[in-house]
Amino acid sequence: MLSNPFLVSWCGRTQLPSFARHGRARAPVPTLASATLTILALSASLSAAPVPKTTTPALHTVRMVQQSIPMPDGIHLSATLYMPGDAKAGEKFPALLEYLPYRKDDATAARDYPIHAWFAARGYVSVRVDIRGFGASEGTPTDREYSEQEQLDGEQVIAWLAAQPWSTGKVGMFGISWGGFNSIQLAMRHPPALKAILAVDATEQLFHDDVHYIDGMIHFDEFELNMDLAPSMTGAPDYSLDEKILGPRFESAPWSLMYFKHQRDGQFWHAPVKPLSEIKIPCFLIGGLLDGYRDSIPRMFEQVKAVKAIIGPWNHTFPNDAEPGPQIEWRDQALRWWDYWLMGRNTGIMVEPPLSIYMQDWHAPDPHLKTVPGKWRGEIGWPPRNVANTKLYLYDAHVLSTEPAKSAVHHLRYVPSVGVEAGFWWGELLTDQRPVDAYSLTYDSAPLKTDLTILGRPHALLQASSSAPQSDWFVRLSDVAPDGTVTQVTGAGLNGAQRESASEPKDLVPNQTYPLDIEMHLATWTFPVGHRIRLAVSNALWPMVWPTPYAMTTTLQLGGGTGSRLTLPLVPPSMYAAPQFAPPKPSEQRSDILSAGFPWPGDWKTERDELNGKTKVTWTGKSEETYPWGKETDFESITYLADDNHPETSSVQGEAEITMALKQQTLTWKGHITLTSDAQNFYYKYSRQLFKDGKPLRQKTWEETIPRDHQ
Repeated sequence: MLSNPFLVSWCGRTQLPSFARHGRARAPVPTLASATLTILALSASLSAAPVPKTTTPALHTVRMVQQSIPMPDGIHLSATLYMPGDAKAGEKFPALLEYLPYRKDDATAARDYPIHAWFAARGYVSVRVDIRGFGASEGTPTDREYSEQEQLDGEQVIAWLAAQPWSTGKVGMFGISWGGFNSIQLAMRHPPALKAILAVDATEQLFHDDVHYIDGMIHFDEFELNMDLAPSMTGAPDYSLDEKILGPRFESAPWSLMYFKHQRDGQFWHAPVKPLSEIKIPCFLIGGLLDGYRDSIPRMFEQVKAVKAIIGPWNHTFPNDAEPGPQIEWRDQALRWWDYWLMGRNTGIMVEPPLSIYMQDWHAPDPHLKTVPGKWRGEIGWPPRNVANTKLYLYDAHVLSTEPAKSAVHHLRYVPSVGVEAGFWWGELLTDQRPVDAYSLTYDSAPLKTDLTILGRPHALLQASSSAPQSDWFVRLSDVAPDGTVTQVTGAGLNGAQRESASEPKDLVPNQTYPLDIEMHLATWTFPVGHRIRLAVSNALWPMVWPTPYAMTTTLQLGGGTGSRLTLPLVPPSMYAAPQFAPPKPSEQRSDILSAGFPWPGDWKTERDELNGKTKVTWTGKSEETYPWGKETDFESITYLADDNHPETSSVQGEAEITMALKQQTLTWKGHITLTSDAQNFYYKYSRQLFKDGKPLRQKTWEETIPRDHQ
């Protein structure tokens, strides 16, 4: 076995210990000695346009209050209210809601405080609620993300907040990832008291965009692994073993099993969402150019009336804690948003250009890059003004040109293990792309005579065929420097069976040519003078996407005005003043919770057996959290296997272990998943275990054969 270590620095779906994708934890600064404190400074907000003078809100002390919110069926949801602690008798405040399954009393406690306390110190009651069946909330865990029950409960929570004696009756909703997803979804349901939302790193397209099927193709990462185990846990600080509490949670089915059964778009994926046009309230959106959910922002600009957005060069994280930077303070902008829509203050936020987006300059491929070079740009909406969609045609000599090419055919042998260097979703900082380009068809422009800047979603329009009935296509747009290094800019994939419909996939007719329009993910980039623009085309991007099962050769048809081509959204310099943002402000943190390590980025290693055509990618991640009542230790690992000679036999194995060392006992939850495939089926097995002081307490296993449905 030939070993080739490959470490990916991935801020990825940054998350909190025990939960994936939807939040961010970091080692807290030990400044908070109790649940009550005074926040000392109010961030000054900076904007591109003049801002009318407004009254600076007085800073309050902050008081944390635990509440139980009743649901119509008798279940109570657990809420932590971060309240202005020096409120006068009869004083009323708007409410801000963040609504998540991630346990607020342990897993997200350190992360929650600097966000919610910040808003509470500035005149809001900021509220963090655990979804039914998670953490301290009662009931059985929901059977999926964004369930009907979750949304019905959310409407009840909003109504409850609006009816409290301290409330003005106005509610805003916010969150990152899951909290952004359900903010958008609840806005679609029109609860009367919900007046505005702020969604960070979120999307409304669940099949195409979300973490289960990337670009409509099956995907497995740490989110599935951890969220199969997390619902079985009871709440802090006692982690009850009472059968009435533990039983329904431990016995709840792993979510991954259900997701693997829905391999095409349809009612299952659309049930939690309504059309974007259903949103009638204002939406503030924050996204990252390295985040997998960024494409929702252009769609919302086109379909929702009142939208403001900031898109930075970040991965899946809040902007004040972003890696890579530049980091900015976002809470001051959120405060201006909430003050305008919930308090009726003229903060000037709605007279500025609605879109602020970071225009990335070239940088060498570097997974450890701390700050992305570039500058901020303002736009009045979407699409940006003065976009010139420029066509570049693919030539037989593997070059790109603005003139249509002569007819030619290019062939590509399918290598299922191609793609490790291209990342694990469409965004994170990557290494040099030459290793994956070596197994792709590549097309380069001539060295540029002037800088070229793109803003938008490039398209690759391919005339393609396959010798097999099932094939995926992936396109990647890159910047080739004069020294030959290749920096990936953006890309996207298309399941060939979904070429006409993601809900009604159809086999390919072998060797029949199909027009494929692959819209790449939102990008900004300036290609400098002397650099070349590269388009790379492959049929695998593993382990991001599960390999298709058949050995094959694919072709690209070149030539003429309809031949394979690339369209780039080129833009001139902006006609608007560049937005200005404050750097992150210091945040008071909880000193009673200490963090060490973090699941992502973890450690990645790739091992290739070139003689036998087999490749293994291994990931491990771990973290520790120390609470007043004990210590939590998390360990996770995933092993991906691919065989270039037998693409049908791909597999993944994952393990997660969460240990709570308490004063009276040690509880350990373990989960193990195995997913293998052949040409016809996926073979799924998941086992969940609970140990008390090292001795087995209970165990359950789910095992099913799932037919492959054009995946």
